[in-house]
Amino acid sequence: MDVEALQREALAAVAAASSVDEIDVVRVDYLGRKSALKLALREVRDRETGIALNAARVTIEQAVESRTAELERAELDRRLTGEQVDVTLPVDAYRRGRLHLITQIRREVEDVFLGLGYRVVDGREVETTRYNFDGLNFPAGHPARSPLHSLFLDEQRVLRTETSPSQVRTMEAEQPPIYMVSLGRVYRRDTPDATHSPIFHQVEGLAVDEGITLGDLTGTLDFLLRALFGADRGTEFRTHYFPFTEPSIEAYVSCHVCDGAGCTVCRHSGWIEVGGAGMVDPAVFEFVGYDPERYTGFAFGWGLERIAMLRHEFPDLRELWRNDLRFTRQF
Repeated sequence: MDVEALQREALAAVAAASSVDEIDVVRVDYLGRKSALKLALREVRDRETGIALNAARVTIEQAVESRTAELERAELDRRLTGEQVDVTLPVDAYRRGRLHLITQIRREVEDVFLGLGYRVVDGREVETTRYNFDGLNFPAGHPARSPLHSLFLDEQRVLRTETSPSQVRTMEAEQPPIYMVSLGRVYRRDTPDATHSPIFHQVEGLAVDEGITLGDLTGTLDFLLRALFGADRGTEFRTHYFPFTEPSIEAYVSCHVCDGAGCTVCRHSGWIEVGGAGMVDPAVFEFVGYDPERYTGFAFGWGLERIAMLRHEFPDLRELWRNDLRFTRQF
C-alpha cells in the first residue's frame, strides 16, 4: 500500500468537506473500521510499515478534528447571523399545575387553626379498635363496630373510620392544655354515590384545658365557618348526639347561594349542615387518665369533601376523583 498517496487523498477529502455531515463521511471513509487504513493496520507484519500507517492515521485524525471544529464554528456563526428571533412575539403559555381542591381546602383549614395557636397532628390510617372505638366511647353494640360499616383488617385492627383516634393517642401521651387538629383520609364501608365514598377526608379538632365551655366551641366554629364560606355568613348550632361528646351539636352555615332565603342547595331551609361537634364526654377523659372534674374540652369533625361540595356547588363528590381536567381546572 502507498501510505503517502492514501494520506494525501484523505487530507484532500478533509479539505474539500464543506459541512459537518460531509466531514463525518470523510471520517468513516478513511478512519472507519472498514477503511483501507484500518484494514491495512490489522495486516501489518513489519515494524516500518506499522510506524508509517500509524503516523498517517494520526495525521488524518488531527486533520478531521480540526476541520470538524472549523465547520461547527462556521455553522454556529451562520445560524447566529442568519436566524433572527422576534422576542416581542407572544409565545405559547405553558399550562401550570395546581393543587387538588381537597388539598386546597385542607391547607386553608390548617392555616386557620395554626393562626389560632393549634398544632397539626398526623394520625395512623390503620388503627386498633382500642383507639378507634373504645377510646371514643362507642358502646359495644354500636353500628360502627360492625364489619358491615367499617373495614376491619382483623379482629383488633381497622382502617380508621375518622381521624379522632389521633386525639386519643395525643391525650394519652400528653397532659393538658392540648389544642390540635388532625386531617387525613378515613375509610368506611360505603357504596360510592353522589354523596358517599369508602374513602374520604376529614378534619377533626380537639381543645382540652381548664375552664373550656360550649361558648368556646361555638366561637371557634363560627370563626372557621366564616373563614371557609365568607365573613358575612350566619351560623347556627343545633343539639344532636355523638358517642364521644356530651352535649353534642351540629353546625350550620347560612346558605351562600340564596343568602338564607331558601333554595334547592339548602333544601329551602336557608341553612346548610356542615358537621358535628360537642363537649368531650367525661368518659373519654377517664379513658386517657384525665380528671374530668378539672379539665373540659371540645371536639369537632367535618368532611373536607362536604365542605368542597357546599362551597363550590357541585352535586357529585365523585367528580373530585375522576381526574377530568374540565372539572379540576375550575378551582
